[in-house]
Amino acid sequence: MTSKVEQDVARFKDIIRGKVKKELQKFITNTELIGKKGKDLITIPIKQIDIPRFVYSDEQMGGVGQGDGEKGDSIGKGGSGSGAGDMPGEHLLEVEITFEELADLLAEELELPRIKPKGKEDLSSRRYKYTSIALVGPESLRHFKRTYKQALRRQLLSGEYDPENPIIVPYREDRRYRMWEEEVTPESKAVIIWMMDVSGSMGGEQKEIVRLEAFWIDMWLRKQYKKLETRYIIHDAVAREVDRETFFHTRESGGTIISSAYKLCQKMIEEDYSPSVWNIYPFHFSDGDNWSGNDTDECIKVLKENILPACNIFCYGQVDSEYGSGQFIKDLQAAFSGDPEEKVITSRIENKDAIMRSIKDFLGKGK
Repeated sequence: MTSKVEQDVARFKDIIRGKVKKELQKFITNTELIGKKGKDLITIPIKQIDIPRFVYSDEQMGGVGQGDGEKGDSIGKGGSGSGAGDMPGEHLLEVEITFEELADLLAEELELPRIKPKGKEDLSSRRYKYTSIALVGPESLRHFKRTYKQALRRQLLSGEYDPENPIIVPYREDRRYRMWEEEVTPESKAVIIWMMDVSGSMGGEQKEIVRLEAFWIDMWLRKQYKKLETRYIIHDAVAREVDRETFFHTRESGGTIISSAYKLCQKMIEEDYSPSVWNIYPFHFSDGDNWSGNDTDECIKVLKENILPACNIFCYGQVDSEYGSGQFIKDLQAAFSGDPEEKVITSRIENKDAIMRSIKDFLGKGK
């Protein structure tokens, strides 16, 4: 019976996963979900799942199987009057799913590969796990159930056990103790350096797209790394580090000098994140409008000489804007098209519906 129940629960979960996947695009672009954490639950309404069954009623309802009928008549054919009805309505069932499960569904739908972290192999975490039983040990680790069983077994074999007076007295040799082992788990650390253009050509709609995409990328990377740090850089003509709240809510103004953000990113890496220890993920979002071709050349130089040698990948997302020229993504693609390591990944994000495809662009290589 237990096995049958477990099978039914598993089938139900599969049905729920299938229904959520069908509407995954809706959840990914839902700004109300931002700010929740991986273990938080969200409620999803789905149609009630009913078992098909025959319904018996009066002949007056008509239809095939209810009196006279003609070939081609539909089953359940009846009038469409506006009065009170006797048919059941459509019921919704609310189910709960965690953000981690939602991130897994996103990865499954986009076929995202598991990331293979780089870093030194001697970075590890240690924990102690009780895995076996020993004949000696401290009294604080005595396994009372095993000790009792051993004493009972000894008394039964020796004939000392009295069912009328079932007193079990463990001897010293009956005692059993929990035994622990050290479990060493390789551990990798990662940092995401978010950069965003907040110049006058980046409006609220563009920043909302960046906010949504950054949320789900962050969620996926947190599943890959036990230790994940995030840093935030905003730039117009100058760049500065800010906190998360400021990053997503700064009002747009000023011109655009992208190299200012790349140089600040370079400084962060050099001062705080050794490439031999850290997995480094810089993400930059802009509308592709830079101050001049000379500054674009400076950006490419900083990337080639300083950022790319240190990071796993460098991701540039270009959000469409009616005010931006959109030239920067073309310049990056031209500069790095022949890179055998494919460390520079670009993605054009036309609107919210393009977010899922852009996430696959960035994370689909498993780096």
